[in-house]
Amino acid sequence: MKLLIFLSNTIIPLLIFYIVGTGLLQKQNIYEQFIHGAEDGFRTVIKIMPTLIGLMVAVGILRASGLLDAVSAAIGTVIHENVIPGEVIPVFVVRLFSNSAATGLVLDIFKKYGTDSVQGYICSIMMSSTETVFYTMSVYFMSVKVKKTRWTLAGAMIAAITGAVVSVVLAKYLI
Repeated sequence: MKLLIFLSNTIIPLLIFYIVGTGLLQKQNIYEQFIHGAEDGFRTVIKIMPTLIGLMVAVGILRASGLLDAVSAAIGTVIHENVIPGEVIPVFVVRLFSNSAATGLVLDIFKKYGTDSVQGYICSIMMSSTETVFYTMSVYFMSVKVKKTRWTLAGAMIAAITGAVVSVVLAKYLI
């Protein structure tokens, strides 16, 4: 365990020293390149800010209005309780839009059922094996001005559903 803590504390500084050292050996102007990269990153943040704010507001409205609970209940009637616990369905739905809102739901599940419960395991695995599909698509496609996304949404939804199903299977296997 001490080895892992040592590695986690030293790997980022070593990586930074490696990058700076490589730049110095190649006689690059490291500071100028850093400033240029920071400017590009700042421009990207400014470009995606409206989309980010819109998604955050939409998720807040979904949670506050109760629509999220209604959608989860509708999905829960289709899926039997023994297959997927109904408490984790809102986490999956919100995770498609916002990681921070899904984290809030997961913390609520941890408080209510505990971290070692089936619901806690499923949520933990799901949070690490699925992606915020709509957020990621809107941010990345907007930043590079992609208009035709083709099969990206379908592929991302298949991957997200697969991640959710596998998280349920793994959680039930672990308990």
